[in-house]
Amino acid sequence: MANETLTDWDSGLLDCFEDASTCCYGFWCGPCLACTVSGRFGENNCLPLCDIFCGVPIPPAALSVRAAMRNRYGIKGSLCNDIFVSCCCASCSWCQMHRELKHRKKNPTLGVMKCVILKTHIK
Repeated sequence: MANETLTDWDSGLLDCFEDASTCCYGFWCGPCLACTVSGRFGENNCLPLCDIFCGVPIPPAALSVRAAMRNRYGIKGSLCNDIFVSCCCASCSWCQMHRELKHRKKNPTLGVMKCVILKTHIK
């Protein structure tokens, strides 16, 4: 990853109005949104329930999924920032991660596009 250029999040932490459906989903059923994000990211759907039942000041699922998402997609940031965001505004963090996954689904990575192109030429 040292050779890759880091990018910004697709949307800012407080850009809820860019995607009203995610904003409403997070506001009316935050735990459901967190479980959806966790599942779509490839983790256990129930992982965010640890945040509810753990009772610790730093929500472990919000922090771990956020840090893993930054790492997987090469997003700028730091673990210190992830801790701060997860502690102070976990619901905004889950909404931001949901918007990021929606964006990534619409815009496949270059590696996936190469595979598709290669498969079409091989046939």
